[in-house]
Amino acid sequence: MNDPAGAGRPVIGICARTAPVTLQGSDLVVSLALQSHVAFLSEAGCTPLLLPLLPGVDGLVGRLDGLLVPGGPDLDPALYGEAAHPVTRAMSPDADRVELTLVRAALDAELPVLAICRGMQLLNVLHGGSLHQHLPDVTGHDGHRPGTPSFTLGHHRLKLQPGSRIAGVLDEDEPESACHHHQAVDRLGAGLTATGWAEDGTVEAVEVTDHPFAIGVQWEAGHTPDKRLHHALAQAAGSPKFTWPPNSQS
Repeated sequence: MNDPAGAGRPVIGICARTAPVTLQGSDLVVSLALQSHVAFLSEAGCTPLLLPLLPGVDGLVGRLDGLLVPGGPDLDPALYGEAAHPVTRAMSPDADRVELTLVRAALDAELPVLAICRGMQLLNVLHGGSLHQHLPDVTGHDGHRPGTPSFTLGHHRLKLQPGSRIAGVLDEDEPESACHHHQAVDRLGAGLTATGWAEDGTVEAVEVTDHPFAIGVQWEAGHTPDKRLHHALAQAAGSPKFTWPPNSQS
């Protein structure tokens, strides 16, 4: 992409999330991105760009070198033909559809895409897949989203498909996920390949078949110091700062 600043830094779009906050005593609703996503991509030689989920945002794809689709609320189950489970907490049907259109445009343009947690679920639904709306109903435990009063990460050993791109990025014998999700892939979408699983069989990683770099991971990349996936996205987007493979946990 032509860089008007002349700095040669790839531009990575980050899908925005909205949330209520209290700032200086005032209750506000803001569009935001997790600061670690911004920091990890910036230090990898990229310029992060927050993308509000508004109609027409897919028109910016031609100005991007990559896309990060972060975690967030549940997807509207109507998108995969189901009624909502009692504990499903969807974001906004309109925002869901805008994000689906944006990710579709990014994939069609063969941009590198990293989809995290909800992002991986959206990637699956985009390809015609469906979701388990409440994973404890399937697994019989809450280890993927521990039922504690505060935000707590679950930890699972991962089995990765040898030779897959995610196996190449993590590059270790027994990787472990740090996750916080109660939904997961049920029916795998057409054009996706499952490349990572938890010990209980939950799909933890998918890749878009025949795409240069489009990875979905179910764990909370960005909530730990592990920067490998962000650095791999930067490398795929053409950051001059990195050559393959990215540093292990730097």
